[in-house]
Parts: sequence; structure tokens; C-alpha cells
Amino acid sequence: MTEVEATRGEEGAESSEPLPIIAIVGRPNAGKSTLFNRLTRSQRALVDAEPGVTRDRNFAEGEHDGRRFVVVDTGGLDLRSESDIALGIRAQSEAAIEEADAVIFLLDGREGTSPADREVLDLVRRSRKPFRVAVNKLDLPQHDAAAADFFRLGIDGALPISAAHGRGIGELLDEILAAVERPRGALTPRGGGALAVAIVGRPNVGKSSLLNRIVGFDRSIVAPIAGTTRDPVDTSFSVDGHDYVLVDTAGIRRRPKVEMHLERGSVLRALRSLERAQVALVVVDAAEGMADQDARLAGYAWEKGRAMVLVLNKCDQLGPRRFEAQLEGELRRQYPFLDAVPMIFTSALDGRGVQTILPMVDFVAANHRRTLPTSQLNQLLQNATDTTAPPSVKGRRPNFKYAVQTGVCPPSLVLFCSHPDLVPASYTRFLVNRLRGAFELRGTPVRITYRAGRFHGAPPTSSPPAARRGSGMRSKQGGKVPSRPKRARKQRG
Repeated sequence: MTEVEATRGEEGAESSEPLPIIAIVGRPNAGKSTLFNRLTRSQRALVDAEPGVTRDRNFAEGEHDGRRFVVVDTGGLDLRSESDIALGIRAQSEAAIEEADAVIFLLDGREGTSPADREVLDLVRRSRKPFRVAVNKLDLPQHDAAAADFFRLGIDGALPISAAHGRGIGELLDEILAAVERPRGALTPRGGGALAVAIVGRPNVGKSSLLNRIVGFDRSIVAPIAGTTRDPVDTSFSVDGHDYVLVDTAGIRRRPKVEMHLERGSVLRALRSLERAQVALVVVDAAEGMADQDARLAGYAWEKGRAMVLVLNKCDQLGPRRFEAQLEGELRRQYPFLDAVPMIFTSALDGRGVQTILPMVDFVAANHRRTLPTSQLNQLLQNATDTTAPPSVKGRRPNFKYAVQTGVCPPSLVLFCSHPDLVPASYTRFLVNRLRGAFELRGTPVRITYRAGRFHGAPPTSSPPAARRGSGMRSKQGGKVPSRPKRARKQRG
């Protein structure tokens, strides 16, 4: 996902209610990652014929029939193995089941039943979560009879599907989403009241120590063992009349070296915290640099439309200050969306830089709920299109008329133009960069929706660019919009 979510449909306010979480579990090589990719319409999960490719949990959003949800892919369960990898996958899968709102138990229709299937089914049943059984790899209707073999497990029903070909997926989603009445643990809506800030990051990067530094007392258990923060811990406090709620979440491991159930559910708890928060404090170990898991978590928060501050902690281990500027430059080059995200170097050990966190949180939160003056917005649009016109595609060039802001948290705009489907993502990035420069919109995503035709709601507070004389906007015929001729005043006799 790029920095800008550029859609070309109806815009709508994002729901503050947490999305339902659906976990996919099953034996190795049942096709869980293929199903994950199918449900999320992505290729985020690695698919291979070799069993056990998926070890860490993978997560992404999906949508079906207008309803959004989060899908969690897990590693193949081998409950009889005592290897470190098998135990780690089991802990990850149990955590996914525990935090999920519903479970898809996936079976391999080509291999048939096995005692291992019954063991996994017992694990799912003990969770008391709603679940549906799907028998995968039944590519054709004549293969559906193979699903009957699994009724010996004592299940009420089994849906024949083919994750590779998309067969039966719609019916599976209909049933699993119908089983989710409402996500558990409904969270406080964003906006209004105290400013909710989620502190997220991998284990042992100093999240709890930072929280204690900010608040001024030991609110969280702090130890050098990764994962010592067992549960999300909410801390409410006020500074200079500003009310905050900080959420310290359990960390996210890079590899499944889980020896205890100390950090069960850490990934999904972080996601739930982000659902609740307006601002994400993504904490990274400055000495180690930004790992893939850090980037994935930051990218998820950005995609969800959260304001963000990147906190590079443990800078006392980094060396001279010049290394800080070098690391910041490398991160902005490697991860383009971070170019709009403020970065703070801190040390929870000696307190360096901690005093700048809350002022920066206030800054990005204000940008997140910023309302842009319509007249200035349209003047910027006119200047941008005059200096750099959108590219022509097959002889057709989008002709921008005017813009209106339709939402905040994050700022959301609708640009009315001809041929909205021809506006490339590169031109959207150009417009967003102009917006950031003009309105200092750092630390927040900006969402742009293009729409054809005239605006049918309340009119903008100022005249759209095309209606002003000398605006430089073009008519549909390609010429200047002519000024209306003045009528001769009648003289009274």
C-alpha cells in the first residue's frame, strides 16, 4: 500500500468499531496461505509445496459484501512434534485462536482425514470460538464427495472449497461472517475526550520504559526479557491541561522462538490497540535499525489512517549524534511513506529526547483532525495543475474542477474531475506532497478520492476554481472558460 489511499468510489467515514478477526488454522500444507491470499486479495503470504513455510503469523484486511475484516494466517499445526519450531508455531496458533472472533479450520481434501486433524479440531473446540470447517483442494464439483470423509471427525458440516481457484470462497465468507455477531472487546471510539495513543513495537525495544519515563512512575513491568509486558496496559494522565490515554502493548517477535505463553496474542493486541488509537507511537531499537516487522507494523498503522510518530529508542547505544541523521536519512530512503512521519531519537535509560514525545504527539494529532480552508485548498489545486498538468492517457487528460474536504482523522478530500480513472498514483503523490508543503501536514496520512461530474451535496464555501475568472481551468472543449459578457444598462427616457 502506498502512502496515499487513492480510491475512485464513494467516500465514507471510517468506522471506529474494531474489525472482526478471522484466524485460519490447520495441519501443514492444507493450503492456509493460499486461502489467506484469496481472502485478502493479496500475495502477502508465501505459498510453497513444502510444508511448514509459514511460521510467523501473517495478517491483512479483507472485504466481502461490503464488510471488512482482518484475516490471520498461521503456521501448520503438528501437535505431536516437540521441536522448537513446532512448539513456536503452536504457541502462535493458540494465540491467534484466542484473540480471533471466529476460526476457519482448513482441511486437505486430497489427503483425507488423519488423527492429527482430530487433535487440531479439539484445540479449536476448546477455544469455544465460532468456527467453520472448510475442505480445501476440491477444484471441481465432482470432487465434493471427498468432503464426506471428514464427517467421521464428528463435525456438523464441511464446505468444499478451492482456495487456488476461488471456488466456494463466497459461501465460506458468508457463513464465517454470519457467525461473528460483534467483535469482542469493543473499543472506545476515536475522537473526543482524551487523546488515545498506541505504543507499539517489537519486544524489548523499550516501550514500557518509555511509558514510565513519560508518565513518571512504574506503570508497566520492565525487564530485559522480551515480552515482559503481558497485556495491553492503559494509562490515563494529563499534562498542561491535555488529557492522554497511553496503551502499552505486548511486543511482536521477529521469529517464533516462543518458550512461554507470555506474549500470546501480542500481534493482534497491537492491532486492536491501533483500532482504538488516533496516534501510533511506533518504537524501534535505534541500535538494531528498522526490521521488517517494524516496517510492517508501521505500514499497517499508516494504512489504517492513524497519525504516527516514529520513536527511535536506545539512541544512547547509537554513538555520535551524526549517526542519528545518517540513520534517519536511510530510513526515509528505504521506506518512502516514512518521509511524512516525524522521527524522534530517545533514550528511556537516561531520558534523552523523551520530553519531545508528547509535543510531537499533539502536533501530529492536530494535523490528523485538521480542516483545510476550501478557498486555499482550491487555490492550491489550481496552482498545482497549472504548473504540472496530469499526464495524458490515450489522448485524454483529466480536467480538475475543484476539491472539497469530506472528513478528518485522517484528512480526506474529494477532487472532482473528468476521467477520474486516468489519474495515476504518481500524480496523486504529487498533489499530496503539495498539500503537505502548503499546510504542513506531517505525521498523518492524506486520503484522496476522485469523482466525476458535478458536486451534488452542499456547495463549497468558496467558488470552485473553474468559476473564477482568470483561473486557468479549461472547458471541456479545451479552451479558456469565457467570461460572461456584461449586459448593457437600459437608459430611462
